[in-house]
Amino acid sequence: MGSLAQSWRPLSVGVIGGGIGGMSAAIALRRAGHTVTIYERADFAGEVGASVSCAANGTRWLHEWEVDVAKGDPVVLKKLINRDWKTGEPVSVYDLDDYEEKWGFVYNMFHRQYMHSMLKDAAIGESGVGVPAKLVVNHQCQDIDVPSSTITFKNGNTATHDLIIGADGIGSAVRGILGIKPAKRPAEQQCLHANVSTEEAVKAGLVDYSQNSALEYWGGQEGKWDKIVLSPCNGGKLLSYYCFFPREKGDYSGHTWGAEDRPVEELLEPYPELDRQVFAHLSIGQEIKPWRLWVHDPYPYLARNNICLLGDAGHPMMPHQSQGACMAIEDAAALGIIFSQSYFDGDVTAALKVYEEVRLPRVTRVQSAAAKAAYNINERIGFSTNTNISTYKVEDEKKKLTIEEMNAYDLYRDIEQKLAVHRGHEYCGKFLNGLPLGMKLPNGVTVGES
Repeated sequence: MGSLAQSWRPLSVGVIGGGIGGMSAAIALRRAGHTVTIYERADFAGEVGASVSCAANGTRWLHEWEVDVAKGDPVVLKKLINRDWKTGEPVSVYDLDDYEEKWGFVYNMFHRQYMHSMLKDAAIGESGVGVPAKLVVNHQCQDIDVPSSTITFKNGNTATHDLIIGADGIGSAVRGILGIKPAKRPAEQQCLHANVSTEEAVKAGLVDYSQNSALEYWGGQEGKWDKIVLSPCNGGKLLSYYCFFPREKGDYSGHTWGAEDRPVEELLEPYPELDRQVFAHLSIGQEIKPWRLWVHDPYPYLARNNICLLGDAGHPMMPHQSQGACMAIEDAAALGIIFSQSYFDGDVTAALKVYEEVRLPRVTRVQSAAAKAAYNINERIGFSTNTNISTYKVEDEKKKLTIEEMNAYDLYRDIEQKLAVHRGHEYCGKFLNGLPLGMKLPNGVTVGES
């Protein structure tokens, strides 16, 4: 596209929300030469969390931004394993041995607190390209005057910025200010999360799942809501369990993550026939927390004037594609590129239109696929490639999400295509919406062919 250095200008950016998405946005825009302030409603003192999946399409940006990934103490995944609900025997295995060679980056599994700390260091630390972002805590957004881009906080303070990013999560205040009223409903399944110490499991004579370096699943093949998901993190020292079951067995839609731990008996009660090995792991589970699951219909837009939404604020999704964090990281990366000296011409509103056109189709696609994978694990990226297993069945072969679609995606090319249209230029790249023209996907679709 060529450099736009003459019309480029550094911006004052306000990021509302200091979670994974907000910190990623701060890093991307800091690297692009802008001055960033992050406003967090809390003080992080009580932050808790579970594991976070970061596939190659997210990991690539951590490296591009020169984030010290080792600080996050990740587990590099080697397999995806789906096990029989009762016996624990593998039903479907997707091997990740050639994953880095094929996609250029590894599949990381982080603990949320460690990942957040890693990103925060990159956003506000002295090292690295750009002016360190400023973190302001105990500033909860109350309102935004859209024409003047002025934020009013509940503590009475105000701040004005050239660009405002709403990264304030599934309960986003910024979303409502932009006029989006979510059509949401409690999911048909609920979830309890538990942490298990690998050391404690081994001491108790239980199987050491950390040795597999795998994202492991029990169930999900029968079109039922019951499913156990195991994510190793902290270098394998911690096993993070997500335990799904039908909502009628326990409705946690009114609970909060930071509430008092639930009793272990409550965690075990829905699973009388579960594989005894993983059942024994859950029986020593700690920090048992309800995870409220809500289904949001896709939102009609992501930006208005000089304000945009990012991550869960703009596209909350069910967790069953393990892409929530990656989509937030991609959002941040898109902003960093669009507002870089190579692409930004000084018009914030026009730039955010491009952001919306780039991000909304992709995140909506993943939202839809995540909802399908909630009750059919064969729809999940990776397992959706294993068409030769006896239990394989998907709703529509040509509409299933594939690992190729996620990891072959080129965000730069997608942005260049959309910018060309906006600026009346001819786009000559050999890509369509970020995917290489002529690429044959495992779902039978060839990119560029109707």
